[in-house]
Amino acid sequence: MKKHNHILNPDTPLLHQDHSKPISRRDFIAQGFAAGLGTFFSGSLFSLFSSPLQAQSTLSSDLEALKQSCGIATSGAGKIPFICFDLAGGANIAGSNVLVGGPNGQMDFLSTEGYSKLGLPGDMIPPIANAQTGLSDFVNSELGLAFHSDSQFLQGILEKVSVTNRANINGAVIPARSENDTGTNPHNPMFGINRVGADGSLLSLVGSRNSDSGANSMSPDSLFDAAKRPTKIDRPSDVTGLVDTGDLVGLLDQSDAVAVMESIQRISDMKLNSVSTQISRDDVLKDLVRCGYVKTADITDRFGNPDNLNPMTDPLITGDNAIFTAEELNQDGEFRKTASIMKLVLNGYAGAGTITMGGFDYHTGDRATGEIRDLRAGRCMGACLEYAARLGVPLMMYVYSDGSVASNGMIDDSEFGRGKGVWTGDNSSTSASFFLVYNPQGTPQLLGATPEQQAKRQQIGYMRRDASVETASGPAANNVNLLVETVILNYMALHGEQGNFANLFPMHGLGNARLMDSLIAFEPIA
Repeated sequence: MKKHNHILNPDTPLLHQDHSKPISRRDFIAQGFAAGLGTFFSGSLFSLFSSPLQAQSTLSSDLEALKQSCGIATSGAGKIPFICFDLAGGANIAGSNVLVGGPNGQMDFLSTEGYSKLGLPGDMIPPIANAQTGLSDFVNSELGLAFHSDSQFLQGILEKVSVTNRANINGAVIPARSENDTGTNPHNPMFGINRVGADGSLLSLVGSRNSDSGANSMSPDSLFDAAKRPTKIDRPSDVTGLVDTGDLVGLLDQSDAVAVMESIQRISDMKLNSVSTQISRDDVLKDLVRCGYVKTADITDRFGNPDNLNPMTDPLITGDNAIFTAEELNQDGEFRKTASIMKLVLNGYAGAGTITMGGFDYHTGDRATGEIRDLRAGRCMGACLEYAARLGVPLMMYVYSDGSVASNGMIDDSEFGRGKGVWTGDNSSTSASFFLVYNPQGTPQLLGATPEQQAKRQQIGYMRRDASVETASGPAANNVNLLVETVILNYMALHGEQGNFANLFPMHGLGNARLMDSLIAFEPIA
């Protein structure tokens, strides 16, 4: 008799006989024992300012010039918002989710045995016609990047992204080995994204984990910048708690509170003009005092109403015809986490953010457990893309995982397994990462003069026919540090700034200019 495993819900911790008991923070995240705990680290309040999309300064005219001289930002850095998903534990990305092929791209199909290792049985592989429909419909390219039509990442994304907005999305996949179930893979690109200019008007970087990278996976040592350590954000209260304007807002309404602070600044300025501090840096000290008051007034002006930051009151995020239903946000912490990060990044309050989702070490002797978790992750990805579309801003969204899984060909024919291959163990050789780009001005265009050339741009590197990453197919294929550099290069290329990559990363390992050009997927969109 065939044994059917009990299907685990998306938040159930995973225990594997072939794994030791979890002892580290990363072990607990990967196996789903930890979902978002941590402490909150905040930057200086005097560095907090507003959205670049909705600059709405209403300070009195006599303080506007002073505000500019104090370096008070009224807009962000003007870069494309960047969000990455860290699927901790070794999720399946290649084959059953994003298609990965041979040297000629995604449609350069692998062998039947190779697809079996990627969890696809012979009657569901991309090259053949669907026996139920008679059509070759196992490939879905609605998002530009080709997914398997039964991909649960894809299903989740399409649930959240409207048909109209799908046309403005395209993407690329990067087959690249990485070690299984370990946070020591330097997967996270956040510090590099910040180095090339991504910054927010409120915070530079945010992440849903209390770690140096803000994620489960670490960042490359060469990119780490302690001064830009991401602020931990994984729930709406973390967002609304970023700015505290004190008791004055509450005793007075917001406009009156701003007026009081402006008056304090003017009185202080008159006092400063009539005295000398009797120190060698007299002007510097006076400037600090002046700027302190005007910055505080500006903060109160912009953020005196906490609802301006609260994702739970944003009508684009929750409510009638919004991205998340109230029930979804109330019942699922992963949705609240996603809403919080995307609110900050896509409104320009933060330059980039990482959303870590745990429990992707899902080789549990069935297929259903992984499918359910992939579906929820896809919904979170789709929410970010749809929110960008509703705000009318571009987005680069990057998805990675530490290692991957493989199937031995056994089939799970349960309701959620849907006749696909059971995940039976970790396998670093089947790893891949991918990114999607949303452009409000139109579909992101692949580089290349012919469809054949464009196909090679959409898949950076390739797999052998047996579904193992060809480690000689590109710099990223067998080196996670270079995978990160490849992602950063593509982010810069979206701005047309790839020519400055070697200046910003003089010790990079991506080769000469010609090789680097071959690693870029898209024409600039900004």
